[in-house]
Amino acid sequence: MAVIAAFVINAGLNFVLGLLIAKLLGPADFGRFALATTGAIVLNTVLFEWLRLSATRFYSGRVRVDEPWIRHGLDRAYLRLGLLLAAAAALCGAFGFGQGADAREAVLCGTGVAALGIGVFDYHAALARARFDGKLYLGLVAVKNVLALVLMAGAAWFLPQPAWVLAAAGFSQFLAVVLLRGWLRDPAATFERARLSTTWGVFARYGLPLIAANAAYQLLSFVNRGAVASHAGFEEAGYFALAADVTSRVLTTLGMALDLLLFQIAVQAEEHHGRAAAEAQVARNAAMVFALLAPCAVGFWAVLPALQALVVPEAYRGPFETYSLALLPGLFGFAMMLYAVSPGVQIRRRTMPVIVAALVALGLNGIGLLVLPRSFGGLGVALAQTLGLTGACLWLGWRVLTGPERLTFPWRQIGAAAAACAVMGLALAPFRALPPATALAVLVPMGMGLYGALVWAFDIAGLRSQIMARLRPTRAVAAE
Repeated sequence: MAVIAAFVINAGLNFVLGLLIAKLLGPADFGRFALATTGAIVLNTVLFEWLRLSATRFYSGRVRVDEPWIRHGLDRAYLRLGLLLAAAAALCGAFGFGQGADAREAVLCGTGVAALGIGVFDYHAALARARFDGKLYLGLVAVKNVLALVLMAGAAWFLPQPAWVLAAAGFSQFLAVVLLRGWLRDPAATFERARLSTTWGVFARYGLPLIAANAAYQLLSFVNRGAVASHAGFEEAGYFALAADVTSRVLTTLGMALDLLLFQIAVQAEEHHGRAAAEAQVARNAAMVFALLAPCAVGFWAVLPALQALVVPEAYRGPFETYSLALLPGLFGFAMMLYAVSPGVQIRRRTMPVIVAALVALGLNGIGLLVLPRSFGGLGVALAQTLGLTGACLWLGWRVLTGPERLTFPWRQIGAAAAACAVMGLALAPFRALPPATALAVLVPMGMGLYGALVWAFDIAGLRSQIMARLRPTRAVAAE
């Protein structure tokens, strides 16, 4: 429940914060901010993500006590890379802010600070999840989001340049870890320097293929935003960025929340029952991810006109809906690849296929960029991204689900979820044309009620069974 609560807080505040920053900065500066934010995510991915992924795979409550060298190796790797990034950001700041906050060096400094904050926060959040310490994870997410709302919105209001907002983003995440550092510590243990290089080698073999793939996807996003800017200017890049950010968060925030919990359950199954049990858990997880992400995608499509009219800043209306619809299929496929398909290779610690999938995405995206913008302008870039991400998902799915060591997904459950989503979409379609406030008031409860009823009636992805299993101990205690 704590992970779900953290998801609700994170998704809600990130959505509000993104819209608020877009409104305060305006389309042109928000386009620059979004481009720099993508660069910060790329930096974090290249420098730190392999260590965060290693924490989710190799760290646990048992390891915390029995194998302290795992945490020692993670901490020291983060410290060295963090100091390197901080020094580079400080150097850019020393040269940049003297020329004004709009200078390229100042934006690079803000990008580095944002990347450092993201890396530090994501690592400590991963440690809390791996320990199944839901309260600590919830507290960390809540503190980070409150600080981000205050610092980033304040920077955008008083110092409305992308560099300051980026720096505020980094400091908000770093400060959240500082405030909760006492709860994030492990028990004191002797540092075994001899194990350090071996431990880093294990992390590198597992995490670097994943990091290379993640960097490729971030590069794809960076190139596409730059392509929109080169074809139609930074204002159009701002339209594209807001639609891409909101649409991806609708899917990836929920997908990440599910993955944070479900993949750790699979790792725990391997620790207690072996590899076969872990792989069976990954397959069940995939059905659950689809059963929860697919209705979110359909629901987002249904409420998009009302959402645009009521929530999106006026300067972005029109292009926001157009870009969101073009990006939605690809971002849904990307979320499924990350949170349903990729765990199949991660649980086996054979992560090289994700690099091939990323190359497929880059190749198809590149082909799309050569052809589609000539006919569709900025929209062609969105279609190229959808082509690339969908192709990557299909390739990795083929790799995981075929061959002698293939995983067997519960296709009947996945088909039932798809059918329920189709029923929901057909039922909601006539109400999309209602006035915005009325449409939201009708579509949200109607969609949730209809899909929830179908899930309950047919026990899609075993969700009803899991809810009942969680309720039974409570009822038993109450009866006593």
